[in-house]
Amino acid sequence: MAADPKPEEISHPPMDQLQGLEYCIDSNPSWGESIALGFQHYILALGTAVMIPSFLVPLMGGNHGDKVRVVQTLLFVEGINTLLQTLFGTRLPTVIGGSYAFMVPIVSIIHDPSLTKIPDDHLRFLSTMRAVQGALIVSSSIQIILGYSQLWAICSRFFSPIGMVPVIALVGFGLFDRGFPVTGRCVEIGIPMLILFITCSQYLKGFQTKQLPILERFALLISITVIWAYAHLLTASGAYKHRPEITQINCRTDKAYLISSAPWIKIPYPLQWGAPTFDAGHCFGMMAAVFVSLIESTGAYKAASRLASATPPPAHVLSRGIGWQGIGILLDGLFGTLTGSTVSVENIGLLGSTRVGSRRVIQISAGFMIFFSILGKFGALFASIPFPIFGAVYCVLFGLVASVGLSFLQFTNMNSMRNLFITGVAFFLGLSVPEYFREYTSKAYHGPAHTRAGWFNDFLNTIFFSSPTVALIVAVFLDNTLDYKDSARDRGMPWWVKFRTFKGDSRNEEFYTLPFNLNRFFPPS
Repeated sequence: MAADPKPEEISHPPMDQLQGLEYCIDSNPSWGESIALGFQHYILALGTAVMIPSFLVPLMGGNHGDKVRVVQTLLFVEGINTLLQTLFGTRLPTVIGGSYAFMVPIVSIIHDPSLTKIPDDHLRFLSTMRAVQGALIVSSSIQIILGYSQLWAICSRFFSPIGMVPVIALVGFGLFDRGFPVTGRCVEIGIPMLILFITCSQYLKGFQTKQLPILERFALLISITVIWAYAHLLTASGAYKHRPEITQINCRTDKAYLISSAPWIKIPYPLQWGAPTFDAGHCFGMMAAVFVSLIESTGAYKAASRLASATPPPAHVLSRGIGWQGIGILLDGLFGTLTGSTVSVENIGLLGSTRVGSRRVIQISAGFMIFFSILGKFGALFASIPFPIFGAVYCVLFGLVASVGLSFLQFTNMNSMRNLFITGVAFFLGLSVPEYFREYTSKAYHGPAHTRAGWFNDFLNTIFFSSPTVALIVAVFLDNTLDYKDSARDRGMPWWVKFRTFKGDSRNEEFYTLPFNLNRFFPPS
């Protein structure tokens, strides 16, 4: 029997790539398994794609039919943007979905006096949609310019592992209000979903069928199917018949009004809501949301690279991805998705839960998004899953992404008081400042920035509503001003610097080279 190791013999050396992942970015499961995993990512992406229009469309005067069309359009464009990003952008296995970062400027546009005084609800919905489209089209130029000009690559030179830890971690932690608060809206289905998902994905992950860890790999599909059937049983048995309306909306499986309102076949197309309208104030407020989306996506791409067992994306690859994300926001504006795009954090978490970081799986999920957005009735069936079921899954997956951010601490010296100060202050302010803005807004019905200049209010309120954005401002400023010349090793710069350029690490060619031999025309910098 081997003797226990002595405390001084125990060490966990820093590792560039996470251990224990079954499939990395360019290795693929069998086609059958890939299709099932792709469908699982599609189901997960439905949560945000339905939640955002369900909140915004009624405020705009839209009916159930309008909501369904917006959901279909959002999913259709999500599929296109995901394919573009995985083929020509960062090439990381990331789903590009709708973003909550755009909520503040969009709600501000909805409450614009010139739109609220339109008496006809449907006309008000169309006019508001066109105003949002115009703002998205103009503001997309921020990411397009910063990305394709490589300006964001230059900015990333100021990022170090210690500066990125709070940003990446708060990409997950900052979404805490989408987790248990949503689950708690219907605890009788939310809590069982949370327990079943953790049990299948973690405690029963050793269960195999034909050498396939089926419960770990498909924990999301299995859990959602069981709990959805349970929720339908509760609905059919009349358990919610005499409950308050808000409880029925969150718990019942027949209160989404998506299936009855959805057309059998409908192909979304550009300018389907009419010609976009442009207002300088709307556009300026939306630019703040585009900037927030850029920062959140930067953290999300670095998390995705870890969970896909890839090296951190080189600066020019990151910039290329941001450029394509700008194209994605432009498409959002042209089609009328009602919100802009960002990297879907929950889908990144699912990479870690399934231990499959394959790019092909995400591309298949994009195919499902496009296919089911055209076949409206079938897509609406899956989209009618109650929100607390998604909230329970988010509790696990957002936490997993946040912990990936914390894993970057291994490349830094956490016995340094300087590093402890930067990490702690950036984390605390990254959580505390947005919480102050949320509480203030819920009580006063407007953000802390409340001047006569609406565009200025939207800009500041949007920036400080985002935890990763606040964390980046604080962490990068402190990291580049506090004893930075003498702290290169403590900050993790010797490890970080080799991933700055495409040729800095031999693995980059395997992970990030463009397909179809396109690198001939866009040589790596």
